[in-house]
Amino acid sequence: MAPRAAKKPAGKSPAADKPKRRKKRTESYSTYIYKVLKQVHPDVGISRTAMSVMNSFIADIFDRIATEAGRLVRYSGRSTLSSREIQTAVRLILPGELSKHAVSEGAKAVTKYSTSQG
Repeated sequence: MAPRAAKKPAGKSPAADKPKRRKKRTESYSTYIYKVLKQVHPDVGISRTAMSVMNSFIADIFDRIATEAGRLVRYSGRSTLSSREIQTAVRLILPGELSKHAVSEGAKAVTKYSTSQG
């Protein structure tokens, strides 16, 4: 009769030796959308599908503005994308009153950032 192989300690599975896989992070604007929603309407919630629609909308607008600003930089022959190109891209992409509001909010944000930098 052949000798028996030594038993493995109970409770340890072969998978326990492997490092755990991390869940792939997906970038989303949902936290920011939620914060703005609560500033505007503190008593209103948002469904998961509505959040998904808003997230897609913001990602699309971001992509359009970034693409247009990149084109403007290329046309001008510069190598730096500045707030001026972003502002011009916003004026070109967003319609009428919306672009005016976006430009004023953007200028306010840039001013606040510049003063905080010292």
